[in-house]
Amino acid sequence: MKKLIKLFDPEIRRKNILFLQYWLKGICWLVNRPELPDPIFLIGCSRSGTTVTYETIRQSSDLSSFGYELPQFWHGLWGPNDNNWESEAANAEHALKSHRNTAFKFFYQRLGYTGRILDKTCINTMRVPYLRELFPNAHFIYIHRDGRDTISSLMEGWRLGEHFALEKYLGRFPCTVNIDQGKFKQWCFFLPPGWKKYNDSSLEEVCAYQWITANQMALDAKKLIPETQWIQVRYEDIFTSPVEMFQGIFNRLKLPFESNVRLRAENIAKHPISIVNGKPTPAKWKSQNPKAIGRILDEISPMMKTLGYL
Repeated sequence: MKKLIKLFDPEIRRKNILFLQYWLKGICWLVNRPELPDPIFLIGCSRSGTTVTYETIRQSSDLSSFGYELPQFWHGLWGPNDNNWESEAANAEHALKSHRNTAFKFFYQRLGYTGRILDKTCINTMRVPYLRELFPNAHFIYIHRDGRDTISSLMEGWRLGEHFALEKYLGRFPCTVNIDQGKFKQWCFFLPPGWKKYNDSSLEEVCAYQWITANQMALDAKKLIPETQWIQVRYEDIFTSPVEMFQGIFNRLKLPFESNVRLRAENIAKHPISIVNGKPTPAKWKSQNPKAIGRILDEISPMMKTLGYL
């Protein structure tokens, strides 16, 4: 009787119908194998402006997107369960031809036969060689932000608890986590290579390591990507010259800079997205976590110089 009642539950019916639609589209994919263009990947360390950049670019009528990140999907192809929880990174040797087919089938089932797909999943900052192997014609938009502000924002995000915590995506951690003297029992945002060494560290040290590692992996991967397929931008330009920044991105992607995109860029500073503890302002770290950031300045200085912030 309980199973019969569930059949009439609106939410369960909706999920069943959606599953059926995906299944039918999957059959269409297998039969027709429509040729889809390689995606555009927006990458960058979490809390570096990836969301506001993504939400602006996806307004293009020439692009399709999901409107949310896809960590579970990418983990399903290669992730912590495949590498003994080493990290959420993936390299070229982990890419299989079947992964490309699985990805295009997944996109087709949910988005249909569309134009270029824009994906923003922050863990892909650590997976560029893998994605390059699967999608040799893909474009990568890499955004970076002043380390002091990014690390401060990461710290604020960690303090929100479950909102950015990873166990809901990855399952129970295989080892004990006692970050910041036990205040944090699981990691938030993403797992960089070497994360286990920081399980007893302070929160600012952990967030500094996340920022350094994510940006270093992006810069290392840049060497593998043809210049025409790599677009690098600064978060700070969103607030000083947003129209020029986004028009430059659209020009590089050979996309028309439509009026709705221009309007959104013009008003972007008035309506920021993905806010953690107050609207974004320059040097926000000075009012939020000045002492903590001061303790890791020497550690982050080399990457700050590399990215042009010092």
